[in-house]
Amino acid sequence: MDRTPYGFLLVAVGGFLGAVARHAVDGAVTATVAAAALGGGLTPFSTPPTGLGTLVANVAGSFALGLLLSRAPSARTRLLVGTGALSSFTTYSTFVADAVALGTPAGAWYVGVSYATGFAAAALGLAVGGGWRR
Repeated sequence: MDRTPYGFLLVAVGGFLGAVARHAVDGAVTATVAAAALGGGLTPFSTPPTGLGTLVANVAGSFALGLLLSRAPSARTRLLVGTGALSSFTTYSTFVADAVALGTPAGAWYVGVSYATGFAAAALGLAVGGGWRR
């Protein structure tokens, strides 16, 4: 692990980019679901399902992390993209808040679907990338 000022800068820049990308994904998913709902006859005040944007970001981030671990050309790339960008692109705290907001039955399904698709996406990323490398 690069604990130099440059390493911290890589994590900070990656974290900023990942957080902004996650916000964009969540907004795009919300807008897409809202547009589809309006086409289905719902009102503009209908809210999209809780957690859908978070699920999309977490699954995409899991795939990207699997791919990164198998293809990253350097430790600094892993630091910038993995520790910085992907750790702020994916989110565990919002995932938990979404699961609680959904209530017990729906929240339990959300947790199960999130873990299953996240692990599958990470495994697919590793497979596409050619396997685990250090």
